[in-house]
Amino acid sequence: MSDVLDEGPFFHGTKADLRAGDLLTAGYRSNYRPEVVMNHIYFTALPDGAGLAAELAPGDAAPRVYAVEPTGLFENDPNVTDKKFPGNPTRSYRSREPLRVVGEVADWTRLTPEALQTWRDRLAVLREDERGEIIN
Repeated sequence: MSDVLDEGPFFHGTKADLRAGDLLTAGYRSNYRPEVVMNHIYFTALPDGAGLAAELAPGDAAPRVYAVEPTGLFENDPNVTDKKFPGNPTRSYRSREPLRVVGEVADWTRLTPEALQTWRDRLAVLREDERGEIIN
């Protein structure tokens, strides 16, 4: 486990309709590389970062951000910390253990349709580039 840089609160973005007490687990397809089944569940200490993940999640449901608490050990997310942002300024983490949903968060910034399309375009380029590979 890496040195953890903060103690929360933590957030997870998804299009799933969840309730307090629900557990989020690893084993689902990546939002960014759907051919990859994830060995970890990802979360952040930034509500808007979770919102971005929710907006980019597949499906037609509304994006949602949840306050979550890790149930076990977690580490800095090496996909952003080591590859793009040394020191973890994105405050992004992952765990092999479930996250417990504490409640839904309403106060996060939605992306404009143009900003969302820009992110989708960036991800499409990364999928074609080996630098877009996920450390799983």
